[in-house]
Amino acid sequence: MTERIVKLTKRTVDAARPEAERYILWDSTLKGFGVRVETSGTKTFLVRYRTAARKRFVAVGRFGQLTPEQARGLAQEALASVRRGHDPADERRKERVALSVAELAARFFAEHVDAKRKSSTAVHYRSLIDCYLLPKHGARKAHDFSRADLARLHLSIQDRPYQANRLLAVVASMYSFGERHGLVPEGYNPAVRIERFPEARRERFLSTEELGRLGEAFRQFESDGRFAAGIAALRLLLFTGARLSEILHLRWEHVDFERGLLLLPDSKTGRKAITLNAPALAVLQSLEQIGAFVIPGANPDTPRADLKKPWAAVIEAASLPGLRIHDLRHSFASVGAGAGLGLPIVGKLLGHAQAATTQRYAHLDADPIRRAADAIGATISAALDGRTGGSVTPLGARRFSPH
Repeated sequence: MTERIVKLTKRTVDAARPEAERYILWDSTLKGFGVRVETSGTKTFLVRYRTAARKRFVAVGRFGQLTPEQARGLAQEALASVRRGHDPADERRKERVALSVAELAARFFAEHVDAKRKSSTAVHYRSLIDCYLLPKHGARKAHDFSRADLARLHLSIQDRPYQANRLLAVVASMYSFGERHGLVPEGYNPAVRIERFPEARRERFLSTEELGRLGEAFRQFESDGRFAAGIAALRLLLFTGARLSEILHLRWEHVDFERGLLLLPDSKTGRKAITLNAPALAVLQSLEQIGAFVIPGANPDTPRADLKKPWAAVIEAASLPGLRIHDLRHSFASVGAGAGLGLPIVGKLLGHAQAATTQRYAHLDADPIRRAADAIGATISAALDGRTGGSVTPLGARRFSPH
């Protein structure tokens, strides 16, 4: 490839004609700035520089899209960058091979989530990334996806605060994975310092009267073959405080009738034993063992996917709109806390790994202060009603000291 030196102007670049082999015209006024003329006639402005004893070339743009003066300005910027210690050609190469957000997400799931997280967690993570992140930002370079971009995305789903906050958590985990594996710049995580939305706790505890209506609805549908297994599952959820997945994926081999336990090899908090009370044992003993699963799906050897249909029928019949299946677990806990069993015992029954998780039921706990208040109130109420059964100690006239 031949090289010549001329002053690069619009006239000289226009006049450059294609030859049998490509050649370069170097500018006589700005060292390292030139235009390469291809045999096809394409003319590309270049910058040549040295770094680490290596000669490097980087394209600035094509003639026609840029004038020689515009290209000269870009060349001056590139050469100034070199003097500051940068390598424009290497930076461009890194930019070309840098992962997109979608590619980073794919690596995150393949190498981290699918390998180290429960399948239910992986499904939840994937739904958030696929639904919210990738449609808008999947094609962007991962290192160009900024905190401002993520903050705007987070704000756009403020009507779903729980999902918005979980999305931030998943993106934070994804970029932490990327940093550990050298896939994004060190210390770069767009989820850092984005304020989460407040989340109102969605806890509902069934009253005694509501439990009565629920039981009546259970009895109404138990004779219906379409809902019988679903009602049994709902009873188990209420009697054990178990999570939905723990009952739907419960195998007969995990049921220890002799000791009254469900021995779960895996749960949200790992291996877990659920103590069965008499009503729960009665439900299990009433079920026919027709496959591997206690609550089978259409195929006896596959678990049932959900309880949507029986649950919808039950809450309609019981006039309990808005009640969620998970509220059965809350109700189990509220009964235990209200009976004065103590939060550590309630937490143990629920399988909480952290004592702090059970603190949400603290206001229901019948602690000594509450029991004392109840006892005093009952005694006073009995006295007011003229009933016996409680003693009231006369307070007497209050004496005042002159001092």
